[in-house]
Amino acid sequence: MRRPHALLALAAMVLTVLLPAPATAQERELRGSVTVVPGRQGILEVAGYGGPALGTGSRLTLTVPEPAEVTGTPLADGGYRGAVAADGGTGSYTFTGGTAATRPWADRTFPFVVSVPATAVPGTRLTGCAMVVTDAGGSRRDQGACTVTVGLPEPTLLQPLAGVPLGSRPRAAGTAYPGARVSVRDQNEREVCAATAAADGTWSCVPAADLPAGGGRLQVTATFNGVSADSEQIRITVG
Repeated sequence: MRRPHALLALAAMVLTVLLPAPATAQERELRGSVTVVPGRQGILEVAGYGGPALGTGSRLTLTVPEPAEVTGTPLADGGYRGAVAADGGTGSYTFTGGTAATRPWADRTFPFVVSVPATAVPGTRLTGCAMVVTDAGGSRRDQGACTVTVGLPEPTLLQPLAGVPLGSRPRAAGTAYPGARVSVRDQNEREVCAATAAADGTWSCVPAADLPAGGGRLQVTATFNGVSADSEQIRITVG
């Protein structure tokens, strides 16, 4: 009479083994990413802390790979003190205290200003970006990997001129990162013409077909090494 109950119990045990345990907060990892155009700065926001509650003196440290540098810690919160290493290799926030109900590092983001030099190659994914949270004694309590990608400078569309009546096949020209593929598109995302930027960054192309008469818009998209960037749109009048 007890055999059915035993089989049910065995089945429940098997299901318990096979089904994955629900994720806990402690299994979360720190995360963050940023895309920075050569010669500029971007904000890398660190989030995802899932470790235990930590007190005064605990610290979040971001380490960026060369040639990127941390140049600022702009968090406006009196409970945290930001600092940047002299060589720009790391930036950190230290928890300086708060109310008893405060759970430092959890459920919020921490911004770091990151720069890459003008000589960085667009599309490069810099390896070695990492984040760690330590307690007041220096013991690691959480960690994670981050991503720093070198972005692509925005292309420009210098011709045709906005607001000037145009012929049916106006020449398009502008600048872009040397070697980038440039695509000129209209307001319907139809490619009007395409070119490759020369070594000096200039490009030009002429539509192979007539543009529709009347008002429209043009925009340039440049693509290089897996990253892309758009120009501002311009309004045109054909005919």
